Amino acid sequence: MATTQVETVSSAADKAKIAAVAALVVASIAGFYLLSKQGALVQWATLIVGLALAAGVFLISEPGKRFIGFARDAWREVKKVVWPTRKETMQMTLYVFAFVVVMALFLWFTDKTLEWVLYDLILGWRK
Repeated sequence: MATTQVETVSSAADKAKIAAVAALVVASIAGFYLLSKQGALVQWATLIVGLALAAGVFLISEPGKRFIGFARDAWREVKKVVWPTRKETMQMTLYVFAFVVVMALFLWFTDKTLEWVLYDLILGWRK
């Protein structure tokens, strides 16, 4: 049985940083709506600056540092992927479409056969 490990924010400083992130997000969204009479530029500037500050505070916290490490590892893994060529992609797409057509025909044939057996032969409903 696999055990799942739950990581929590442990230090008081990190808890304060996460609380500040939440407060900044709420304040930037509230500012966006409260400054509607000031114009769209002020609204969007308030929202973008508030969210950028929240992201900055998050990234200097311990969970943010772990997130940055995870993102670097994920990017390193993406670089290792061998992507198919255009020709291979087109061939596989055609194979999938051909399989779908064959499967649709098979299911249609099976449906019509069962319909014929049940309604015509067994029940005799059709004349």
